[in-house]
Amino acid sequence: MAAAIGIGRFIYTPILPPMAEGLHLSKGEAGLIASANFLGYLAGALAAASPRLHGSPRIWLLTALAASAATTGAMAWPAGMAEFLLLRFIGGVASAYVLVLASALVLERLTAAGHAGLSAVHFSGVGTGIAVSAVLTWAVGSAGADWRAMWLGGGALSLAGLAAVALLIPDAQPGRTAAPPRPAAAGDRRLALLTAAYGLFGFGYVITATFIVVIVRGSPEAARIEPLFWLAFGLAAIPSVAFWVVAGRRLGVMPAFAIAAIVEAAGVFASVVSTGISALFLASALLGGTFMGLTALGLIAARDLAPADARRWVGILTSAFGLGQIVGPIVAGYGYDLTGSFFLPSLLAVAALVVGAGLALAVGSSDRAAT
Repeated sequence: MAAAIGIGRFIYTPILPPMAEGLHLSKGEAGLIASANFLGYLAGALAAASPRLHGSPRIWLLTALAASAATTGAMAWPAGMAEFLLLRFIGGVASAYVLVLASALVLERLTAAGHAGLSAVHFSGVGTGIAVSAVLTWAVGSAGADWRAMWLGGGALSLAGLAAVALLIPDAQPGRTAAPPRPAAAGDRRLALLTAAYGLFGFGYVITATFIVVIVRGSPEAARIEPLFWLAFGLAAIPSVAFWVVAGRRLGVMPAFAIAAIVEAAGVFASVVSTGISALFLASALLGGTFMGLTALGLIAARDLAPADARRWVGILTSAFGLGQIVGPIVAGYGYDLTGSFFLPSLLAVAALVVGAGLALAVGSSDRAAT
């Protein structure tokens, strides 16, 4: 998760400002490159969830990790938009495969071993990767190297992650445990509402997650300590899954999802309501502290609602999430080009998160009624 998601997907955020300056990219073009990655993520999620995916999950996972590392490092070479779009698309496919396959594999094994609560450790890898990417890009920039060296460094770190996974995941899989009773039907209204909420979450978080470093650079006060904001984002993400999973146990998974979505909406709003250091740190912390928690809660809810077909529904939710991610950077980038600000796109993101919170509460209400 650290290699393919934390680095493979999110390292684009801290690299974007120097890359855009070096290549004279508009905000719309920068958003288009981000959306190519998310389009690949959508395609990968659909493919990984397909029942036609045969063969060893371990081999598929290692292959996807290798593709993620290769496409991350290869971003250092192209100079044309078409090549950037293709590499980020392939990287998106690979990261979705890793998320779907690794999550299904890890959650299944933890459940079989009676340690389902350790799922937070798995999801915390994303925050760890983001924090590492912040340190990497800061170190490379401080050494006087350009954005191409940052991509190469990210690729090298991802290869190290691939080696670790290859050593840690055995060939054999333990036997599956019996599925819990009350599997959800494919047309279950709760799953439809959950899918819509998850898609709105994808749109709601991604604008700030993609452009937060660009937003920081627009603040004369905050630009002096730019790397700290992305580091804060990653560090907040590391314990966030454990926090929100515990909240889900105490409050219910969907009520916790709704609260996290509202907290995230506050973070998105804070990123554009002020250019001060405090507001931008608050935005980084609130967004970093919720986006992986929301991801985990959504996937846990899918497993709870459809235990007999968990991988398929994890893929469906990830696909809805991917759709939201595709639209978000395009809206933000071209919205900035038209208005000179991320304010209006961010307000749309806030609205999406608030609506998603309402849908999550509706899922929780339906779930209680069903029991």
